[in-house]
Amino acid sequence: MQSDYQLSLRDYIDIVRRRGVLIIFVFGGVFALAVAFAIMMPPVYQSTGTIMVESQQIPDDLVQATVTSYADERIEIIKQRVMTRDNLFRIAKKYQLFADAGLSFTPSEAVDEMRSRIGVELVNANVQARQRATIAFKVSFEHRRPDLAQRVANELVTLFLDENVKVRTERAEQTTAFLTQEADKLRADLDKLESQIATYKMQHGGALPDNMTLTMSSMQRMETDLRDTERDQRAAQDELRGLEIELASAKAGIGIPGYVGVQNAQQELVKARADLARVAAIYTENHPDVRALKRKIEGLEKTVAEEKNASSGGNGAINSAADLQVARLESRVAFLRSQISLLDKQQASLRGKIGQLEGQMLQAPQVERGMADLLRDQETARRKYEEIRSKQMSAQVAENLEDEQKAERFTLLEPPLAPDVPIKPNRKKMIALGFFLAAACSAGVVILLETLNGRVRGVEAVAAIVGQRPMVTIPYITVAAELQQRRQIMLRVGVAVAVIVPLLLLAVHFLYMPLDMVLSKVLVRLS
Repeated sequence: MQSDYQLSLRDYIDIVRRRGVLIIFVFGGVFALAVAFAIMMPPVYQSTGTIMVESQQIPDDLVQATVTSYADERIEIIKQRVMTRDNLFRIAKKYQLFADAGLSFTPSEAVDEMRSRIGVELVNANVQARQRATIAFKVSFEHRRPDLAQRVANELVTLFLDENVKVRTERAEQTTAFLTQEADKLRADLDKLESQIATYKMQHGGALPDNMTLTMSSMQRMETDLRDTERDQRAAQDELRGLEIELASAKAGIGIPGYVGVQNAQQELVKARADLARVAAIYTENHPDVRALKRKIEGLEKTVAEEKNASSGGNGAINSAADLQVARLESRVAFLRSQISLLDKQQASLRGKIGQLEGQMLQAPQVERGMADLLRDQETARRKYEEIRSKQMSAQVAENLEDEQKAERFTLLEPPLAPDVPIKPNRKKMIALGFFLAAACSAGVVILLETLNGRVRGVEAVAAIVGQRPMVTIPYITVAAELQQRRQIMLRVGVAVAVIVPLLLLAVHFLYMPLDMVLSKVLVRLS
């Protein structure tokens, strides 16, 4: 059967001869379209600027920057902030990038087209073993016009540089503001604790551990004063009892003052002075016994003086002396009673103060524990405040570092230039691809026609169908009419080509562009 017949090389040569014209037309047409498409494709120019990532100029161990992220991470963040819808639409509108598209581009499509034409390429280098770091990056933009490509690329480079400074400055300012706010809060807490400690010391001053020694010495001094006042009170009470007996005797008329009275008073005075000399040799001037004897001596001296004055008046003055003695005794009794009352009040006051000090000493452990809690809170708050203050000062130095451009920064290494050679399309590759596409199309057309055509050609095909080889083969005899018809067809095609091609060239020359300029333009694009 015909389907079992395999075409030989001779059959393929016959098919090429028979379909030669068709192959030429199909190949020529497709290849011409590919060449025309490659030539007519508008060129796309790319302008690129290189930005270098400079490390911090001051060593990190001296001043630590607030921005510590990797360069590629910051570049990606800045890229997202630069390539926002507002920025891209503003740039497209500013430079009229899609004016030739007319109303066919919506704002969203224009922004998407801008994003597709912008390129950000990182430049990495090996800084340590098996570790790569970004040392620079390139920002590029593609457009049909080289001047617009350069201007937009320059705009993008400027945005990247400005955005980096803005991001780093904002980060440093935010860090400083946050630490300042935290430092103010901790300072307020510390002041509050100091006020609480001061109030606590005022409320429990005597029970504080630091004042316990003073409290104990004060209590001992008060106990000594209490014993002294009790001794003075007993001495005054004894003297008061004696004076009350003497006053009662005087009022009864017993013991009229005279020489004997003066002599007795003098004897008592001498005895009191001897007692004072004996006591003063043992105790100090402030001892109660010494002070009591001094007061007794003063009273006896007054008595002796009064007795002498009374006795010098003679017997006629006995009544006056008796009245004077009663008055003196009453005055002395009243003085001792007031002194005893005063001593009672002093004893009550001293006992109250001693009780208060004893209560403070009993509260000392609880007060000490409360004071320790306050001091511990104060120390914790102070450490936190000092730590935040240290970080705040470091953040302020880092902010100054950013303001003066001494930290890690982006510097323009190569500004965008106007490109003189387009990056695409690659016309040579397109023409080569068109050549292979034209060959494939012509082969495909021939194969399709041969498949659809069911005629049997060749001896081998007949033998495959009938199962036997023919005894005689008669070759195809071309008559003169067929040759004449072929010549006419070829002549008509030649005339058509000879007429149409010059007309097309004339139309291009006069209606579109002079042919010499078209030729030079084609050569430039192909080069």
